Amino acid sequence: MEKSEAVANENLRNGGGDGSICGYESLCQLLSSNLEPHLFEEVNRLILGLNCGKALQSVAIPEPAKALSDEHDFDLQAFRFNADREALREPRVVRVGLIQNSIAIPTTASFSDQKKAIFQKLKPIIEAAGSSGVNILCLQASWMMTLRELQEAWMMPFAFCTREKKWCELAEPIDGESTKFLQEYARKYNMVIVSPILERDVNHGDTLWNTAIIIGNHGNIIGKHRKNHIPRVGDFNESTYYMEGNTGHPVFETAFGKIAVNICYGRHHPLNWLAFGLNGAEIVFNPSATVGELSEPMWPIEARNAAIANSYFVGSINRVGTEIFPNAFTSGDGKPQHNDFGHFYGSSYFSAPDASCTPSLSRRKDGLLITDMDLNLCRQLKDKWGFRMTARYEIYADLLARYVRPDFEPQVITDPSLNR
Repeated sequence: MEKSEAVANENLRNGGGDGSICGYESLCQLLSSNLEPHLFEEVNRLILGLNCGKALQSVAIPEPAKALSDEHDFDLQAFRFNADREALREPRVVRVGLIQNSIAIPTTASFSDQKKAIFQKLKPIIEAAGSSGVNILCLQASWMMTLRELQEAWMMPFAFCTREKKWCELAEPIDGESTKFLQEYARKYNMVIVSPILERDVNHGDTLWNTAIIIGNHGNIIGKHRKNHIPRVGDFNESTYYMEGNTGHPVFETAFGKIAVNICYGRHHPLNWLAFGLNGAEIVFNPSATVGELSEPMWPIEARNAAIANSYFVGSINRVGTEIFPNAFTSGDGKPQHNDFGHFYGSSYFSAPDASCTPSLSRRKDGLLITDMDLNLCRQLKDKWGFRMTARYEIYADLLARYVRPDFEPQVITDPSLNR
């Protein structure tokens, strides 16, 4: 009994022992392989929703990108979110890509080797995005681009929960090595790149932040956003490394649309999503690092709900793989010490404001998800549902203003018959 229970717990930590779902890369693959086509179509409708009343369309992937995917063994999928045709506006189609990846070499390797290895590992995935032919359409009335987003702190292992200070060496200034590496690709492919890093703020006493850098399509640095919410949940107590950010809820107006970044744990805070929407975001990215035992039941729900409630697109990116650290650590929760956090289950996906979403990438492989989206859908859904017009912000503002006061009293009306 003890052995079987231990195996069950290990499978829970790692998804299916090897990170799969009963040997399948994703829920979509499991269903499509085991259901009759007409049943799968109906189940897919219920799980993924409908875009403009139809099933989400797949997009043809160019042969060079397919070849890179085959050679380097990463998942590659492409879809398209449509919007209704309008009489006064042309379609505003953008092509957006998400990358999920595991670390390249063991965490015991030298830091310099780890960084070099992750750069080398990402090159073919970035080239696959560039070889998809998106740059040639970037200046038309109905135009295309690539907006690339990487997972949280992509250039290093997710060491924030080990509480070992040596990992601070991997922190970089805004214009550091990772940024310079990606600036070349931004210029080469005429694309905006969002790069989450561990930032070293040299102008403020070497303070560390969990930061997303927005690199413009000319290789310029548009700006940065620092993670607003820091988890203190089991292993994921990251305040050892950095504290809550101080950049607010910025929306970055790029050549291709208005974007924002809700970093990792911020997805659990509805007001965080709301603030980016109030500032005019059309696409919000959620680069994350989360494991199956902790959060997988919430993963397909929170970002999709945010896209619906705020009438924007959401790109959800998770790491993939199990990262083993040389020194065991504990969580202060009574569980035995361990050398890993569990399996980062990938499953990156896009959500649209009309409640539709893409299938997710693999739970155990690196991947690139490319999605065309017509940004006109954002305003169309605002007009349809009227969430902005029917919201009572003045009431919410009054409650919040009272709530933050030390003398706050909840508005609770007690039944007199309770005799309290």
